[in-house]
Amino acid sequence: MELITTHITADFDAVASMLAASKLYPQARLAFPGSLERNVREYVAQMGEPFPHERLKKLDLTAVTRLILVDAKRAGRLGPLKEVLSNPGLEIHIYDHHPAHPKDITGTLEVLKEVGATTTILVELLRERQVPLTPEEATLLALGIYEETGFFTFTSTTPADLAAGAALVDQGANLNTVADFTRREMTAEQIALLNELIVAAETHVVNAVPIVITAVTRDRYVGDLAFVVHKLRDIENINVLLVLVRMDDRVHLVARSRLEAVDVGAIAAALGGGGHGTAASAAIRDRSLLEVKTELLRLLKAQVRPVRLARDIMMAPVKAIPDRFTVAGAAEIMNRFSLNTLPVVRQGELTGLITREILDRALYHGLGEAPVSEYMTTEFSTVDPDAPLEKVEALIVERTLGFLPVVQERRLKGAILRSDLLRHLHEEVLQRPTFPREAEEASLQPTDRTVTTLLRGRLPARLQEILKAAGGVADQAGARLYAVGGFVRDLLLGVENLDVDLVVEGDGIAFAEAFAAAVGGTVRSHRKFGTAVVSLPDGFKVDVASARTEYYEHPAALPTVEHGSIRLDLYRRDFTINALALGLHAAGYGRLLDFFGGSRDLRDGVVRVLHSLSFVEDPTRILRAARFAVRCGFTIAKQSERLIRNAVRLRLLDKLSGARILTELKLIFQEARPEAILKMLEGYGVPEAIHPRLKGTRAEQALLHRVGEVLSWYRLLHLPEVPTPWLLYLLAWVSEITLPEARSVARRLGLPPGRLADLSAALTAYRTLRRQFAKDRPLTPGLITRLLDDAPLEAVLLLMARPPAPRVERAISGYLTRYAAVRPLLTGNDLKALGIRPGPIYRDILDSLRYARLEGRLTSREEEEQFVRRRFSAHIPAAD
Repeated sequence: MELITTHITADFDAVASMLAASKLYPQARLAFPGSLERNVREYVAQMGEPFPHERLKKLDLTAVTRLILVDAKRAGRLGPLKEVLSNPGLEIHIYDHHPAHPKDITGTLEVLKEVGATTTILVELLRERQVPLTPEEATLLALGIYEETGFFTFTSTTPADLAAGAALVDQGANLNTVADFTRREMTAEQIALLNELIVAAETHVVNAVPIVITAVTRDRYVGDLAFVVHKLRDIENINVLLVLVRMDDRVHLVARSRLEAVDVGAIAAALGGGGHGTAASAAIRDRSLLEVKTELLRLLKAQVRPVRLARDIMMAPVKAIPDRFTVAGAAEIMNRFSLNTLPVVRQGELTGLITREILDRALYHGLGEAPVSEYMTTEFSTVDPDAPLEKVEALIVERTLGFLPVVQERRLKGAILRSDLLRHLHEEVLQRPTFPREAEEASLQPTDRTVTTLLRGRLPARLQEILKAAGGVADQAGARLYAVGGFVRDLLLGVENLDVDLVVEGDGIAFAEAFAAAVGGTVRSHRKFGTAVVSLPDGFKVDVASARTEYYEHPAALPTVEHGSIRLDLYRRDFTINALALGLHAAGYGRLLDFFGGSRDLRDGVVRVLHSLSFVEDPTRILRAARFAVRCGFTIAKQSERLIRNAVRLRLLDKLSGARILTELKLIFQEARPEAILKMLEGYGVPEAIHPRLKGTRAEQALLHRVGEVLSWYRLLHLPEVPTPWLLYLLAWVSEITLPEARSVARRLGLPPGRLADLSAALTAYRTLRRQFAKDRPLTPGLITRLLDDAPLEAVLLLMARPPAPRVERAISGYLTRYAAVRPLLTGNDLKALGIRPGPIYRDILDSLRYARLEGRLTSREEEEQFVRRRFSAHIPAAD
């Protein structure tokens, strides 16, 4: 016998899951192990039994051969059905959404997913198997999901829950009915209990996390305690709430948490209950209310993760200067690295701070050669790396500090800026239990939880393993490790990007070597730049770098790089959307670092530079801005556009080497829509700023678009000869200017001599072909082949992209797909056998045979041999 069941005191998720399971197991019988929750009982009273089910007393439990468990996988939650687990040869199928626990039942089949409701898992299976539902059934399943996810407001809600809810509405679920049975009024007893809980509530600060505990005793049993707890949490807006109520012969615990730092599922499990991180419960027998509360506080102190410490948000390493530095030298360092405060050290120990304001005034008074030690402040606040952030906040707010050194044994370990603290407080706001209006929801940044979910949901399992392994190596070294740049950007955008860049605060090469050893890979390092590439055994590559900062000696110069913190490393990047980092070390895994509003710009669809000198320091960012804007469908921020126009007006592109511009153009020509990028750049006057003969008119844009189409078509042919895409695009761009002008453009772009010759040859061939194909004559296969055989492939494809007439496009297509592969049946050996002496004549003969075959005049070896004897008789010796 097959039996479907769930946990005692079944809620809507449990009942709905049983109904869904009966669709997957149509021969199974259904039975509840205990009572139903009050709101489920009300549903049954008004709507009728949702499905036929058996009374336990009438079931022969020893006859159960397959037990199907839904929304339950702990023996202690099965009530009297627990004895079925001892049946010999029993198959157990489990469908559940709760986190794994050591006491879980092991199933023959397990379908376990950490989604908001077990019903969601079963709805997905029903949809895969195209099992139909009646509107009444869809309504009950919707009740299961809506109640379990708190109308999709609980933090355990996932995209899968939303999709399942939408699918049920599509199948006729009645949301009025859902609302009627999930938004119910409290009874008089429940109101009285709620009042007692409010009066008895106490706030305990455990590891700096405020936790509300309320404990009361009731002489009479009050049903649906979880409903009362939800009311209390919503009324008082509580992040973490633990309710203890002694009723009958046991103490009931209902726990709710909105913070990742407090996993109430683990706490309830330690008391014999269960649940997940955000909602859990337990029923404790044979212990007094005071004993349970005492044990609960002990568990909280042991299991609540400490809040973040100073070391968690500090910037490290910090740029510092020795006390012998002059005022002028300190000002130079401050300007070079865009700093407002510099720590001053003597033999490694922090002795003072000097600010930009003091340096400016000292320079104004002609004190540039004075040592900073004479004007630095020696009275300043510091914190230890292990100081709780409450202390950091108190110091910064009460003493109006913008810069707080983090010091251990008088040695500078890092620093916390006022902006770092504000960012931390902003993250705390994101975790508060507010329910923003629709207009406000859009302003929320991705939280740690959502980014961790993205890591699990959007990355291949193999890549997740690699990132976890890298984080483990960083933890062993006591270092902080981050994924950075385009990988993080595309993760948030939902775009696949397996090009992983890792940045470590510390020695990047040492980390790369340790990581390679841990995964059995190899390392190629560049010690001058502190970078390395780790190649894994399966061929996957990971780029590793030390956190760096950089400065530019003059506009458009290549940067000078020095070691720095992750914040400074991100600050040196081109755009806010690329200045994002994702923690991979254990203490910060999944934590998004966004110092410059990159996630907001991703949401708003904006490309924005980090500071006003960005295009002055590196004008290649102008081309990159257009490339990212078109690729992502974004706009360039108005201020950034103004800075682009200013950089073009100042002719900063003139200061770039041709090689750097060509590198950016090659990347543009690899994009899906290079013509759109060219159009955007033309709007800023960039092409002409690179070279006066370069344009980005509509004609050039249309041609580049056609080139892209032709390239896509050619790639589908899988022919052995492969064009150079960037050379083809460049050829198209200069195709309407004179050859000397085209060579001038090529020299400006720094093309090496070989590539310059390739471009010149392709341009000459292209123009010759245009004249030949424009002639009024039949384009036979033989003529087409004679014209195209020796032409560079780029010239042939450009001609196809810009044909004088459709017949030319057909001719080139025929050549590439058929004519080019045609060869005569006779070979050089056959010509030698005819007595023809080897030499240049062989090429003439074989070409003539090939063209004749293409024209259909020769179809066999005999005909080809006769053709040779007739046409080239002078080269065949007379027979003796």
